[in-house]
Amino acid sequence: MSSATGNLADSTLADADWLAHRYDPGQDAVHFIAAARALRQDVPFLTDEYLPGHSDPRIIGRGELGLAPRPVNYIFHSAYCCSTLLAACFDLPGRSLSLKEPQLLNDMVGWRHRGAPQQALAGVLDHSLALLARPYEPDEVAVIKPSNIVNGLAHAMLSLRPDSRAILLHAPLRVFLTSIARKGLWGRLWVRELFVAQRADGLVSGLGFEDHEWIRQSDLQIAAIGWLAQQRLFHQLLARWPDRLRSLNSEDLIAQSERALQVAAELFGLHLDGAALAGTIERNFGRDSKTGESFTAGRREADRKAGEAVHADEVDKVCVWIEAVAEAVGIDLELPHSLI
Repeated sequence: MSSATGNLADSTLADADWLAHRYDPGQDAVHFIAAARALRQDVPFLTDEYLPGHSDPRIIGRGELGLAPRPVNYIFHSAYCCSTLLAACFDLPGRSLSLKEPQLLNDMVGWRHRGAPQQALAGVLDHSLALLARPYEPDEVAVIKPSNIVNGLAHAMLSLRPDSRAILLHAPLRVFLTSIARKGLWGRLWVRELFVAQRADGLVSGLGFEDHEWIRQSDLQIAAIGWLAQQRLFHQLLARWPDRLRSLNSEDLIAQSERALQVAAELFGLHLDGAALAGTIERNFGRDSKTGESFTAGRREADRKAGEAVHADEVDKVCVWIEAVAEAVGIDLELPHSLI
């Protein structure tokens, strides 16, 4: 390693504004981009779409990036369940650093689907978690909310960090399906894209269907299958690590926000006094976590009811169908070990 290269790697690691953003397996190199904390707070996801610096990265060979593991906790989720909101609440300078769906972890999934050797993937994933968890202040603990396409790596991520804690956040089935239906064509395409990733991860196997039967199912049936597959995964995770993981229903998060955040902070080993708790609720629960626009109390419920009125017939039929599927394969629709 040349002195110039070493200096670049050292200076990049020393400055938390340089976000580990992409992984290039061909070169075994990490792409870092400039993304200040204020920018990370403002954008919903740490992906190319929202980070202007992605076109001008610092590219550094992974072998030049020596870094010890740091504490990290996770928010795994099943999408459309207020996960971005919950993650935003844990960007607390001096206490915790929040990372919302970092692209680097999505790259791990893509590499896995292209045939990455398991041992190599585990090593790069371990290193990626260490790079993402670099704090702005010494005592900060990282709280990573991966994209839900990363759920197939949840077992590995929890195994790599034996001291980590995680919240498994999900929306009730009917709420989830209504959210998808309300988004029209975009939502229906998205659940099929998610299904493709889940199928590659083996998450939809064993649900009682032959491979050729998937094409015959409607968009909301595919959405429900994806939701059920993630519930089964969450059951498996909770059974393996009952002392480290807690489930959380999105409706409970909204209805009991103060209690949910207080207990979540305790799970993550963070102390939130009354002022800190009130501050993070005020900053985050009054705005749309995706757009930043003002979000008045009751609007989410009103939007949900409006969507239900339009799509009730389809959602009702799919709920009955997936409940029968779940019963046939022995998957409980409710998760144990609730946070609150």
